[in-house]
Parts: sequence; structure tokens; C-alpha cells
Amino acid sequence: MGQVAVTERAARRIAEIMAAEGRDALRVAVLAGGCNGFQYRFELDAQADEDVVIERAGAKVVIDPVSLDLLAGAELDYAEELMGSYFAVKNPNAKSACGCGTSFSVD
Repeated sequence: MGQVAVTERAARRIAEIMAAEGRDALRVAVLAGGCNGFQYRFELDAQADEDVVIERAGAKVVIDPVSLDLLAGAELDYAEELMGSYFAVKNPNAKSACGCGTSFSVD
């Protein structure tokens, strides 16, 4: 099972958000739902005992073990485009994704 990678661009943005909000980490989770079966959730949160912690350039990302199984080998990036800025997950486990990019399936 591969580790989740955090790009330098994503790490910089996470560190900025953590500093501005006075929070410990960005939680990346996979939840049931969305138009393809699973969806990503990003939220500022504290680390739990069972979490996997990824630290890079002053940023801390925490992922629960169940989500980690669905994110193995994925890359967390941060995109700034004309339509807005957002965290994006490049997930090799996703077999299909919806147009919005936040929902995927593994079938």
C-alpha cells in the first residue's frame, strides 16, 4: 500500500490555513456518498490516535485508517484556476470520477 503524497503547493496552502485558523491539521477523509459512491472531505481538525500523519513544509495532514485504504498511492495537490482554488486528489484507486472531481468509484 502506497503512502499519500502531499505536493509542495498543497503543503504551503495547508500551512497558511493552519496558521490563519490556529488549527492543528487538515483532515482528508473519504466518505460514502456523492454521485459515484465515494466523496472526498477536507476539514481542519485535530489528530486522533489512530490517524496516519503526513507532514511536509510546516503542514500536517491527517487521514483515518479506513480513508487511507481508499487513498493509498494518491497525491494531494492545490490548484488555483480561473474558476477558483481548491484541493485536488489524484487517486490511482478511483476507477471513475464525476465532473466536479469530488466524487469517485472504485468498482
